[in-house]
Amino acid sequence: MKLLTLNCHSWQEENQMEKIKTLANTIQEKSYDVIALQEVSQLEDGPIVYDQLKKNNYALVLLDELKQLGVTDYHLVWGFAHMGYPGYEEGLAILSKHPITNKEIFFVTEGRNTWKARSIVCATIQYNERLLSFYSCHLGWWHDEEEPCKFQMDSLLQKLDRSHPYFLMGDFNNSADIRDEGYDYLLSNGLYDTYKLAEEKDSGITVKGKIAGWDENKQDLRIDLILSSDEVKVLSSKVIFNGEYKPVVSDHYGVETEISM
Repeated sequence: MKLLTLNCHSWQEENQMEKIKTLANTIQEKSYDVIALQEVSQLEDGPIVYDQLKKNNYALVLLDELKQLGVTDYHLVWGFAHMGYPGYEEGLAILSKHPITNKEIFFVTEGRNTWKARSIVCATIQYNERLLSFYSCHLGWWHDEEEPCKFQMDSLLQKLDRSHPYFLMGDFNNSADIRDEGYDYLLSNGLYDTYKLAEEKDSGITVKGKIAGWDENKQDLRIDLILSSDEVKVLSSKVIFNGEYKPVVSDHYGVETEISM
């Protein structure tokens, strides 16, 4: 099973359509089973296509690019999180090559009408005759006084369907190198970091230097993660779209993981 997570920084990138094409070409090449995307935005005043999705939703544009490449088998779940950059509704998405048997979108912050509001998108699929759930996550910062990340993580942990294996994928905004904060808290609640389980891995770094939300950062960060409910067999974990392994498409690099299920 091949997984990809990416914070898209959508519609805030220079040469945005070229970068979407790069992402689409990579998806066609790699044929990921499940893709978790964060910062999946759409213009606030765009025309509605169906449900909450508007015509210029980043995920819909990506699906259109995939269709032009002959890839038509991805199923989409998108959920609204908050008003992001001026004029944009920001959300999260999951793309799955496998039929989605259940989906859920829920908030994990107390506030719903602030740019710090956070929601989670969940999709449950059937893979090799077993149910698996995937959660696309974009959490806040550990020391944030308005919307503490521990509250968000507790809210998420309470909502998890533990009747079958699941994966938390996304931008957790908590460095894996800082002890006794968000990363350690998640692992202390029984989650496994697929990067640590991987037989083949690289540096794992997904952010270099200053980006939105990390304005004073000068460190290399591993904050984009794929966490598992079970101690699965992970064949590889690689950073992608970092300029070395595929061109850069966002202010975050992506993470691709191959798991034997």
